[in-house]
Amino acid sequence: MIIHLFKLIRPKQWIKNFFVFAPLLFSRHIFHLEYVIPSIAAFIIFSLASSAVYIINDIMDVESDRVHPKKKYRPIASGEVSVKQAMLFLVIIVIGIAAGLIFQRPVFSFVIVLYLITNLLYSLKVKSIVLLDVFFISFGFMLRVLGGAAAIGVSVSSWMILTTIFISLFLAISKRRSELSQIVNKENIDKQRKVLKEYSVEFADQINTIAAAGTIISYALYTVSERTVYTFGTEKLIYTTPFVIYGIFRYMYLMHQKNLGESPTSIVTKDIPIILDVLAWFVFSILIIYRQSIPYLPQLLQKLYP
Repeated sequence: MIIHLFKLIRPKQWIKNFFVFAPLLFSRHIFHLEYVIPSIAAFIIFSLASSAVYIINDIMDVESDRVHPKKKYRPIASGEVSVKQAMLFLVIIVIGIAAGLIFQRPVFSFVIVLYLITNLLYSLKVKSIVLLDVFFISFGFMLRVLGGAAAIGVSVSSWMILTTIFISLFLAISKRRSELSQIVNKENIDKQRKVLKEYSVEFADQINTIAAAGTIISYALYTVSERTVYTFGTEKLIYTTPFVIYGIFRYMYLMHQKNLGESPTSIVTKDIPIILDVLAWFVFSILIIYRQSIPYLPQLLQKLYP
């Protein structure tokens, strides 16, 4: 039973909540324990909140999941966990969220409540409304970034928000596109996900191209914006842009050539080139943003980029 309940909360999906740490990284506080601890707490609370949302979705979508080739193996759809057991577990998680919010800033608590309400609306109605469904998903990622900033009391750049919106739209639309490409029996499309009948692979490809371009442009402009250059004291953050471009292109390659993309989490955690790309982006970002905090690094960077 414990294993089935663990599967129910989908811990693999918690990787999405790493967006919470973006404000910590770009606020130059990643080496300050008084900022790291609240960020970790925010990550845990967001993970519990997202798990609560997954349980609600699984309860509401149990019938459609049973006709889906992959979702039919989820704990509730497969019968490994009953609806009553899932609801009891949901109550325990909500209590855990409420307990965690006691020690958080009021603004962060507001973000969590807004996140839960938004996802509840998504589960009840919005997931069946074309385009609005992916925008709600994108809004959830934006709330993760804003929540991370609220947890440590820092502001967020407008360009960072734009980048988050575009990249989350890219991932959401990629998921819709992959779902469409993997449907064998078109007659069951309503039973699997109603909104898919409003999309087509061609339409998804068009708007996905826009989202991909928006992600790259927004991030590039963020790295050279006046506020960024002033905050970090350098324009060299632009050198991290190629990693973002490669990551987007690699993801599109896997989606179009390998017919992947239905599970963004699986791609990010299993595709070695993307994993190495993310690690390289992170290391270069640390070296550039925190160069003054690392001994001998300023002199080394000056030699590399005079």
